Amino acid sequence: MDHRFVREIEKALGWAGPSALSTGFALGSIDDGALLGRLLTPHKLLDLVMRRGLNTPQFRVFQDGSELHPNRYFHDAVTRRGQAIRMADMRRLRDLMRAGCTLVLDEVDFFDPTLEATCRALQWWSRELVQVNAYLTTQEASGFSLHWDDHDVVIVQVAGEKSWEVRGASRPVPMYRDSAPNNEPSEEIVWAGTLKPGNVMHIPRGYWHQATRNDRGNGHSLHMTFGFVKRTGVNWLAWLADQCREQEVFRHDLNRWGTPEQWAAQQDQLARAATDLMGSHSPASFLSARERERPALRHVSAQGLFGKPAAVVCVTEFPPLIEEYGDKVEVIAAGKQLTLAAKALPALRLLLSGTPVGLAQAADETGVDVEQLADILIEEELCAELTPELSSGFTGLVTTANS
Repeated sequence: MDHRFVREIEKALGWAGPSALSTGFALGSIDDGALLGRLLTPHKLLDLVMRRGLNTPQFRVFQDGSELHPNRYFHDAVTRRGQAIRMADMRRLRDLMRAGCTLVLDEVDFFDPTLEATCRALQWWSRELVQVNAYLTTQEASGFSLHWDDHDVVIVQVAGEKSWEVRGASRPVPMYRDSAPNNEPSEEIVWAGTLKPGNVMHIPRGYWHQATRNDRGNGHSLHMTFGFVKRTGVNWLAWLADQCREQEVFRHDLNRWGTPEQWAAQQDQLARAATDLMGSHSPASFLSARERERPALRHVSAQGLFGKPAAVVCVTEFPPLIEEYGDKVEVIAAGKQLTLAAKALPALRLLLSGTPVGLAQAADETGVDVEQLADILIEEELCAELTPELSSGFTGLVTTANS
């Protein structure tokens, strides 16, 4: 999937690919100014907040460095039948924004098709799960106090200005669930300055940082934070613990009441089996299995109820694995394994490219019954029908796929 935003991030940060994630602080600028407004604007963010039932912690408001009680900005909209729906109170939010505050909406990609497609493009690029949070700060409000994240972030300043301070890590590669606390900020200031529209910043896991507008005066700031949750050796070992259930030796009870000799024999047996397990289930195989088994997100599947789809798009969290074996082709993705005739390969590569594909044109290009193939991929939840809403997330952002 060739996405404009991915290309601009690489160009802005001087990266040749996703391997630069976690390697150090980076700062740059996006040249394509129209791209920012295409992804998000303050008005679009407020519209998303207004039209959906939300609750904490997905939507939060901060003022004077503290998180406000939800009753300050939520109310229960009651329907004619007495059903209460928790929603943001836009009048209260207006007053808070006038006084100065920070609105935080997590996982904006969950609500917006453009950012959904953008995060999927980043996932296909990085092979890591990605979500985007939005931060709208008004007037001279301060942001979060000095803190660190347990994942890499790429921050894009969309509108307005905000002052930042970034410090180095005080504990190597800290984790959310760790063996020791990480409460003392580093004294090393890596960068301090102002982000302006188009500026892009990469902050590795564990780097301390804070942002504020308390030196900016009237106005606002909107930035998006794309979080990349990379896998660690801890995750690999946790996965191995699940794989070991396949072997009988690991399912036996530990011999609590055995003799010292029996204890030693069981420990030796388990140690040898664990060594063999690690040798046959490498970190690389763990990462591959994670990509193959991750289910696709929710999508509309009308099963032809409203007519045959005219176009489809692949919606798997990671690029499908497509392999040819003689007269057969195998597709593995989203926990599914499909075996099809090899003549379907050109059409499969097109339909599973991550780019919207018109079925009539694809049939002309490949000479394959693409409509039937698309029905199978939709049924197996590897592809989704390209509705107008979903299509809007790709328009002008994704390069057309070729067979």
